[in-house]
Amino acid sequence: MDAGTAGIVVTLFFLSILCFLVWKNERKRSQLPPGPTPWPILGNLWQKDVLPLYKSHEKLKEKYGPVFTVWLGLKPAVVLCGYEVVKDALLGHSEEFGGRPEIPLQVQVSKDYGFVSTNEKKWRELRRFTLSTLRDFGMGKNTMSQRVQQEAQHLVELLASFKGEAFEPMISFRHAVANVICSVVFGSRYSYSDTAFLELLDMIGNYVSFFLSPIAMVYNTFPNIMRHLPGPHHKALAECEKLKDYIQERVTLHKQTLDPSSPRDYIDCFLIKAEKEKSSLENMYSNEDLVMSVFNLFGAGTITTGNALVFFLLVLTKFPHIQAKVQKEIDAVVGADRAPSTEDKMKMPYTNAVIHELQRFQKSRIENFPRMTTQDVKFRGHTIPKCIQIQSSGRTPKNLTQATSWMRKANSGSGKPSWLSLQESGCAQERRWPGLSSSSSSLHCCKTSPSSSPLSVRRWIYSPYGWR
Repeated sequence: MDAGTAGIVVTLFFLSILCFLVWKNERKRSQLPPGPTPWPILGNLWQKDVLPLYKSHEKLKEKYGPVFTVWLGLKPAVVLCGYEVVKDALLGHSEEFGGRPEIPLQVQVSKDYGFVSTNEKKWRELRRFTLSTLRDFGMGKNTMSQRVQQEAQHLVELLASFKGEAFEPMISFRHAVANVICSVVFGSRYSYSDTAFLELLDMIGNYVSFFLSPIAMVYNTFPNIMRHLPGPHHKALAECEKLKDYIQERVTLHKQTLDPSSPRDYIDCFLIKAEKEKSSLENMYSNEDLVMSVFNLFGAGTITTGNALVFFLLVLTKFPHIQAKVQKEIDAVVGADRAPSTEDKMKMPYTNAVIHELQRFQKSRIENFPRMTTQDVKFRGHTIPKCIQIQSSGRTPKNLTQATSWMRKANSGSGKPSWLSLQESGCAQERRWPGLSSSSSSLHCCKTSPSSSPLSVRRWIYSPYGWR
């Protein structure tokens, strides 16, 4: 067989495979809710009018309805779009939509340990234990509020030390949030000048940013190919291993100083529970499960809460009249002689509404955190087969209450936001900071003057921070 004939045979072979894949996908598409037409093999991955969903879900909902299908490579994902639809699925069909699909990137990091395991019995048990332990250490109680107040005081002192100079707020707020988590997980906090801990926080931030990126979606779609290709995923995974090594060091220290009669933190409680369960055949409390549980507490808590706090400051700077009303209510209820507490929440309806609206207003990327159907389910006129990924998007209620509609009214006709540096007066020079928001705008915080009252700043920090 000459080279020309061999080339034709190879071409026909690949064309046959392509035609088979297209036919197979079309057959599967006919059994799923409607959606945008996928490309062969790639699906909708590189279609900018489809992904990311947080940008396109409204248009797709108008065209295909609140339940539609997108394709991540050869894998379909059914999208539930809208508050009522998501609520119906999570509350009315919780069992059917309660599965967890295997996420290759997550499995690569966790090795299926911890409370992100795909083993349903394990993750339910570890989640129950974690929530119970965190409550024992004050989550949702005054004890946790006191931890937040103490850390907020350290953060205020740090802000005062900048003496009006511009600074990077994301690092400071992430560090503050991490210290609250560390006080529960490790039983200690870290100085804001601790370079080793700052490096760990940077690793966590890099991993979470990568996990939410389009490249991560490609990795999760074609894991066997991506593992052998160069790219940022190798750096992100290597940094995850460094963080796990650090957590393992802390676990080892805890084992050496453990007093079962007086647990100091989450790690101690886990080790005590592991000792009680060591005869169990299921082995749900292994050392690896402890390391990954702590890893995920950091990843889920530090970055999301820190990013939300900085986003809140950005938006309040954009709307100084809202900021002024919140400050007025804080001054009236809290005053200047004490710090806010959780008991003040019910006395401050406007501030409470602002915090909730800011949480609603913030767009987040959740395409890489899907659920999965556990059985065939009929939902909103569609039959969704078993083991199909479920994405949710656009959770805002159609009718906002009067108390939480201020942001929409304030934002109407305001044009493209120009994020400003945060000052107590609410006005300052514009600065750029790539990566903070979808518009690549940014915030550099500063105090108006060295003589500005730190209590005013502290009251601002406590309110959204303690009630998130």
